[in-house]
Amino acid sequence: MPYEIRLERPDDVAVIGKVTTAAFAVAEHSSGTEAAIVVALRAAGALTVSLVAAVDGEVVGHVAFSPVTLDGADLGWYGLGPVSVRPDLHGRGIGAALIRAGLERLGALGAKGCVVLGDPAYYPRFGFRQDPAIQYEGVPPEYFMALSLDGSKAAGQVAYHSGFAAT
Repeated sequence: MPYEIRLERPDDVAVIGKVTTAAFAVAEHSSGTEAAIVVALRAAGALTVSLVAAVDGEVVGHVAFSPVTLDGADLGWYGLGPVSVRPDLHGRGIGAALIRAGLERLGALGAKGCVVLGDPAYYPRFGFRQDPAIQYEGVPPEYFMALSLDGSKAAGQVAYHSGFAAT
């Protein structure tokens, strides 16, 4: 099934919310707030990269990247997520393509690195690894991974944008 990866457009916003809600409704570890998080990040101007996957012009997936801080400082690092694909299209590589395209775009923007809170069996395929120097409080360390995009090292306690508190 051919799909296109592109930047989100204003007319995609409503369907991004629907796709995100549907995708996380079947997710094992979901807060149920993922669509609200994307809305809050967008409203705050904190969606540094927001890509959609479209099949025949219809949005079927979305990925967001937003700034994070390490020990309160902006070091040019970003957080991946939420990433969502319509449930009937899971397992077809759409999410992976969104993540790869987003990481490439982050690199082109000069980002230093990216973190993700997610499945330790899934994210290493993109180069993410658990790094004891980069921490996120309150989760088992194997679920929090980092990827240097420029080869540099970072350290500290990660804080996501306040949009992640959306409900």
